[in-house]
Amino acid sequence: MPIPTSPPAAERQLLRDTVRTRIRDAIVDGTLEPGERLHDDELITWLQVSRTPIREALGDLVRAGLVEMAPNRYTRVATPRADEAVEAVQTLGVLYGGAVRLAVPRLPEPVLRQVVAAIDVCLADVAGEDGPALNAHTVALFDTYVEHCGNGSLRKVCRDVTDGLAYKLRLPNIVQVLAWGGMSEQFAALREATIARDPIAAELAAEALHELPGARPTA
Repeated sequence: MPIPTSPPAAERQLLRDTVRTRIRDAIVDGTLEPGERLHDDELITWLQVSRTPIREALGDLVRAGLVEMAPNRYTRVATPRADEAVEAVQTLGVLYGGAVRLAVPRLPEPVLRQVVAAIDVCLADVAGEDGPALNAHTVALFDTYVEHCGNGSLRKVCRDVTDGLAYKLRLPNIVQVLAWGGMSEQFAALREATIARDPIAAELAAEALHELPGARPTA
């Protein structure tokens, strides 16, 4: 019989995942800047792989919101827009609120202390009006809740979409776009509820941070 020349499906999938991760990391850390064109030949030279896994990985990143593509015109790093920021932060709030509610009662003590320390870092970012730092630190904070929520399906959904949603908040004027004034109070409420292992209060505080209507913890 003819000898197959294409790699097995599992091998191709692994290569696609590796390529996607490397391009994703370069976008998230700023090596690839918003609006920068992504040319296949340059990506092939950089990543030392064939065109197929690159196109597959770029397709995944388009769906994640990190790459923009117009057939026969351009493939480029997405550019965050102010008109998408509130919707993005609210979507994160829906996902993160559920993860917080599930995670708070089950956080191991060392992880709980880690979460409290991470909230304190976020509070410092708010006080310093450091939008980029707050974006990165908030994603890391809520990723910890997600990892300890005990729900594999929710973890997968969050892994698939939070990168793109958080990327939409990388705006130079994010302090003016979002409701910055109440964030210190909301982070403090999240801190208190997490320490008290109160899942409902923690969920409401997380949702309030993400501008969901009515998401205010009650005394």
